[in-house]
Amino acid sequence: MAEHFDVVVVGAGISGIGAGYHLQRDCPDRSYVILEGRDRIGGTWDLFRYPGIRSDSDMFTLGFSFRPWTESKAIADGPSILKYLDETAAEYGVDKHIRYRHRVKHAAWSTADAAWTVTAEADGETREFTCNFLYMCTGYYNYTKGYLPEFEGTADFRGRIVHPQFWTPDIDYAGKRVVVIGSGATAVTLVPELAKQAAHVVMLQRSPTYIVSRPSEDGIANWLRRKLPARTAYGITRWKNVLLQQFFYRAARKNPEKAKERILQMVRDELGPDYDIGTHFTPSYNPWDQRLCLVPDADLFDAIRAGKAEVVTDTIARFTETGLLLGSGKQLDADLVVTATGLELQLMSDIALEVDGKAIDPARSMAYKGMMLSDVPNLALSFGYTNASWTLKADLTSAYVCRLLNTMTKRRMRQATPRMKETVGETPFLDFTSGYVQRAMQRFPKQGTRKPWRVHQNYTRDVMALRFGSVDDEMEFSNPVPKRRKAA
Repeated sequence: MAEHFDVVVVGAGISGIGAGYHLQRDCPDRSYVILEGRDRIGGTWDLFRYPGIRSDSDMFTLGFSFRPWTESKAIADGPSILKYLDETAAEYGVDKHIRYRHRVKHAAWSTADAAWTVTAEADGETREFTCNFLYMCTGYYNYTKGYLPEFEGTADFRGRIVHPQFWTPDIDYAGKRVVVIGSGATAVTLVPELAKQAAHVVMLQRSPTYIVSRPSEDGIANWLRRKLPARTAYGITRWKNVLLQQFFYRAARKNPEKAKERILQMVRDELGPDYDIGTHFTPSYNPWDQRLCLVPDADLFDAIRAGKAEVVTDTIARFTETGLLLGSGKQLDADLVVTATGLELQLMSDIALEVDGKAIDPARSMAYKGMMLSDVPNLALSFGYTNASWTLKADLTSAYVCRLLNTMTKRRMRQATPRMKETVGETPFLDFTSGYVQRAMQRFPKQGTRKPWRVHQNYTRDVMALRFGSVDDEMEFSNPVPKRRKAA
């Protein structure tokens, strides 16, 4: 027999924990369960175990709106973030609603029943749940597979090759020669941390990324916390950081050449006038065409200056027995190669969806307010910002889902379906030029050229639209609650 809940949430990472809190606060009359495929909460922050794993956003915006981040470091390490998530889930009782080792495979909507039937695999068995609303908090990448280009000669290499997504405690890098392939957030995190124990670390990149250093501690936030109650200080700091981020993002978009020169000058100040900034730190694209990489307290630059790490910009011809042969003909010797080559994006964990017996292909759908799919009833997905912290959008999405649920209750309607009233132009769901984004966009829904089908990467704009905007904006409410028959 299927268990029934008003809401089924899929995923117990940042988004899923936030969803549980919002449902309890805003829809206390609704029952819910969180189905988590792994054996503990945390999502990204439990999966990634590589050295130095940390946030690439400040914790005053990556943290939840409803629970202050009280640690001194604004750029936090993975274990500290996981502890914060554990404590949040326990404090609000969200952990009591989680079913672990429940991997959702299929979800089918029935208009006649106004319900989803959700099928999950749990400890070798198939289990079914029914719900009136399905909320996908599954993150945005494949947990079982990272992106790894095909490199010639890997079988010849006598050392070890590791993808950071699958780092294990037995990986020994102390006193070893290490090559980290990549130039994104994972690579710039790994290199200075590995350099603390390795004999030498090379960050081997095909092309550079914009890298910005900022202090790991927020001095203003720490001062405010000494003067004000924790929640007040947190709220002020959160908005300060949101507004500053949006200011710098808009400034970079408006005047990319000026932004580019400012970022490069900051790198030059760290590495000195004689360092080849043009080759190793000057991308071919404009700032924010791809996400900027953050390094706390200039740790990457410190490792380079100390001679413990270096950056090599080249291509890989092939692996050899002792390392890598580069396109330039140079040989890099290595005992350990870490392939920080990217993520494999995945929408809603590739869960198969049906509506009234018809299979749904999200790629043929239009994204509604960046969180629902056209013509798909009673389903929302949490998908964060590309230019700011994930949690900012996740919080807004959960609050909007609760608004929608309460509107349905008030109107005695069982179904809410985004319906396009007139044709709109189509553009990709994400407009980033990053390889991991471009490889996946054909599997993602489209976004439109006007609201509510436009995906805004703007928190303040979304606050107005999702907290205060109309829920009737091209949303069809239907399927009335059946009238009770009068007793004879």
